Amino acid sequence: MMDRYHLRYFLAVVDHGNFSRAAAHCNVAQPTLSVGIAKLESALGTKLFVRTNQRVELTVAGARFLNYARRIEGEFNAAQRAMAQTAPAALFRVGVLGSIPGALIARAVAASLAVDPSLRIEIVDGSERELSAHVARGRVDCAVTLIDRGSDRFEEELLFEEGYALALWADHPRAAEAVVQGEDLAADTMIVRRHCEALGETSRHFTERGVRPRFSYRSTNDERVLALVAARLGITIMPDCFEAPGVARPRLSGFTLRRKIGVAYTLESHASGVSTHPFLQTLREMAPALNV
Repeated sequence: MMDRYHLRYFLAVVDHGNFSRAAAHCNVAQPTLSVGIAKLESALGTKLFVRTNQRVELTVAGARFLNYARRIEGEFNAAQRAMAQTAPAALFRVGVLGSIPGALIARAVAASLAVDPSLRIEIVDGSERELSAHVARGRVDCAVTLIDRGSDRFEEELLFEEGYALALWADHPRAAEAVVQGEDLAADTMIVRRHCEALGETSRHFTERGVRPRFSYRSTNDERVLALVAARLGITIMPDCFEAPGVARPRLSGFTLRRKIGVAYTLESHASGVSTHPFLQTLREMAPALNV
């Protein structure tokens, strides 16, 4: 079966002269583009390109197909322009990892709607596993989630990378310190973020240092966790992107775990242009300030 993204890849190779420049133009990895071209050739039952170390040339069949490809792509674009004048904006469904601050997502939504009030955005919360299932099944167009986790199931785009730090109330005895030793927190009561991807590493870090705290609260709601830290109910460990009035964020000595947050797509949704949605463009603009 021939998909539109196959045509886009084919035309990009023709227009840019080689696979690497074509892949950059399409915002995909070169192996992804090569797979797309191979699928197109398989669907047509013929080779479209002759590839050498120096250049890429159309075969006779490829030159013949080029006219059809440009015509089809032109009709696609004309249809989109015509429908854009009368149809409501397409619904953009994005999954969001539960351990990403709601305030960050809200800022991205607000900035996107300020540019184009007609945008239709649906946010779907979930864990890393839930979001992977949603993306794979087409429940969402993409997901803002943990990436670089050792799987090649999806196309991935890095937004930012960060570490983890303590969350202490503002006048906690250790709040003014840049780095806190785990052993110095043995007498503190802690709050458990049950959905945290670093929960196992956090528990291990304290156990190895002989710290076995009492727990005052267990939650999957990070905003509530921050509010209760500020209220002195307990302390916790959170990703660097979280902040709140009345909460200090010193480092925990020896805790070097980091995470990568990015966008995960299926090959088809990425090729369809989902990656250019204003919401994702806004997140990209915000991302440099989040790298810690």
